[in-house]
Amino acid sequence: MTVELIYDSDCPNAAEARANLASALAATGREPRWTEWDRGAPESPLRVRGYGSPTILVDGKDVAGAAAGEGNPACRLYRNPAGLIAGAPPAAQIAAALGHPGRKPGSGSLRGKT
Repeated sequence: MTVELIYDSDCPNAAEARANLASALAATGREPRWTEWDRGAPESPLRVRGYGSPTILVDGKDVAGAAAGEGNPACRLYRNPAGLIAGAPPAAQIAAALGHPGRKPGSGSLRGKT
């Protein structure tokens, strides 16, 4: 399984996304390992530049179901479980995309921090 965090270096929500990702990995019993891509860095692959900041991909799929866009620098917004706008995907949403080790991602319900 590959997990990637895509962000802009000046994104104020990258730290929250990182923390929610770590919580989701812990909640699903996975090691806290992922690859980070700064969209503006020359070594970042073109495929990640089309996502807003922050974005978390699990096996190349956005945890919120969005497709890559034009690659224009933009902050992303998410809805938390209460329906309020948040600057990072909630841990529960990330955990659902990760699934449980040995279980298909998205099967079953997992709770994580929001």
